[in-house]
Amino acid sequence: MELTTSVPGTQAIARAARLLRLVTAAGSDGASLQELAIAADLSRSTAHRLLSALKSEGLVDRDGASTRWMPGPELFLMGSVAAARYDVTALARDIVRSLAVKTEESAFLSVRRADETVCLLREEGSFPIRSFVLSEGVRFPLGVASAGLAILAFLPDHDVDAYLERHPELEGSWGRAHGQRPLRTRLAETKERGYAVNPGLIVEGSWGLGAAVFDRSGRPEWALSLTGVAFRFGPDRMAELGRTLLAHAHQLSARISSTRR
Repeated sequence: MELTTSVPGTQAIARAARLLRLVTAAGSDGASLQELAIAADLSRSTAHRLLSALKSEGLVDRDGASTRWMPGPELFLMGSVAAARYDVTALARDIVRSLAVKTEESAFLSVRRADETVCLLREEGSFPIRSFVLSEGVRFPLGVASAGLAILAFLPDHDVDAYLERHPELEGSWGRAHGQRPLRTRLAETKERGYAVNPGLIVEGSWGLGAAVFDRSGRPEWALSLTGVAFRFGPDRMAELGRTLLAHAHQLSARISSTRR
C-alpha cells in the first residue's frame, strides 16, 4: 500500500496489470469491454483508455469482428523470454501425465502468482465423466481451489495472516466456507493430512485434491491437483488418491530442486 501512495503512476500500472491478467484469463474467446470493466472494478471509459494504451504497445489486441479483447503479440514474445527462467511445465509435464494415468482423474499443475494460483497444465484422465472447473490460464485466489489451499497451508503463519487480512472479501465472493474460521480449519487439516481437499466448494459435485510443490528454499510455489466428480472421491479411494498425489508432488519438488540452480 505504501508503494501505491508514494510512487507516481503506480495506480495506473496496477490497473493495467489487472486488465492484462483478466484478458489472458479469458483465453482464446477474449473478453468484452463491459466484462473487463466490471471484473477490474473500473468505469468503462477508464478500462477502454487503459486497454487502448496496452493495444498500442502490442500487449492486447481487439478482434475486429467481435470487438472482444485478447492477448497481444508482445505478450507472446515476453512470455517466451520469461519462460526460460520461470516456466517449469517442461519439468512437470510427464509427472502430470503420470498422475492422470494412475488416478484416471484430470490432473493439473498450478503456479503461485502473488495472491492467486494460475493453472499451467491440464492432463485429462481416462474416466469418462470429468470436471471442467480448471483449465490452463484459469486463476483462483489462494485458499479457494485445492491447489491454492495446499499452497497457502504451507506458507509461514505470518504470511497466511497477512493474506487473510488483505482479502476479507473471500467469504462474500466464494461463500461462507471461505470465511476466516472455516478456512483456517481447512488449512490446519491440510497441513496435518499433507494435501488439500475441496469437497465441491466451487462447483457442487466437483471435488478436488491438491498437494504443494516446493522450491529449493522450501517455499510452496506450485501445486499438483486432481479434480473429478464427487462419487469418485469416497473415503477409501480418497486416501489412495492422496498418497499418489503426494508422491508425484514430492517427485516434482525434487526435480525442481535438482535442476533450478
